[in-house]
Amino acid sequence: MINTGVSSTEDVAQTLASIHTESGASLLALTEASPVLLIFLRHFGCSFCRQAISDVADLREELARRGVRPVFVHLGTPERAKPFFDYYGIGDVERVSDPEAKVYQHPVFLLSRIHPALTLLQPAVWAGWLKGALFKHGIGAIKEDGHQMQGIFFLKGPKIVRQFRYRTIADEPDYLKLVG
Repeated sequence: MINTGVSSTEDVAQTLASIHTESGASLLALTEASPVLLIFLRHFGCSFCRQAISDVADLREELARRGVRPVFVHLGTPERAKPFFDYYGIGDVERVSDPEAKVYQHPVFLLSRIHPALTLLQPAVWAGWLKGALFKHGIGAIKEDGHQMQGIFFLKGPKIVRQFRYRTIADEPDYLKLVG
């Protein structure tokens, strides 16, 4: 589901200034340098999380052509995240490590939480796995928060231009539509 942002510019600016990537850059500085596609992932054991990394890796050249920088937010440690991003060839992409889900739960983003067992019963999840997510990207142990849902925010400066909030873990966002 793609929506326009609702938070005030000041709220977003303060929030982005307080969030730093693993390289030390603030999200505000990154969004002032170029538009940012901020991608919140679930846990690294999730095949749909791995699918999202793969999708963005495949679109990286097109995003760059449009002047958009992808930045990922994940629930793992930098050491846990690195092999996943390296595997998909985007180990140099900016990332925010958020093991306590403070960014996920910040009022500016406020991504929902779900019950993992109920997620697995949803027909869309089974369809997504049958479509290939499970076979292409595998599944692993849940070491991060399996209850946390993912989301995507397109940021220009201190403004959320568009956002995608997942209804199921198997939703397939149109990344290029999000960046316009």
